[in-house]
Amino acid sequence: MAVTRLKRKNRKDKAKAAVRRQTLKNQNFQPVMKMVDIEKIKEEFKAKASKKA
Repeated sequence: MAVTRLKRKNRKDKAKAAVRRQTLKNQNFQPVMKMVDIEKIKEEFKAKASKKA
């Protein structure tokens, strides 16, 4: 007895697996850390606070 693969089912299975792989990749994604100058940001907040007051 010969075994035949259903092409439509095979395409559907591959598409489902690709979507699953992509969602797992998105869950593990970490944004790139950028060098942030914290002191400069603090000064900007102080400047904004002094303008409002």
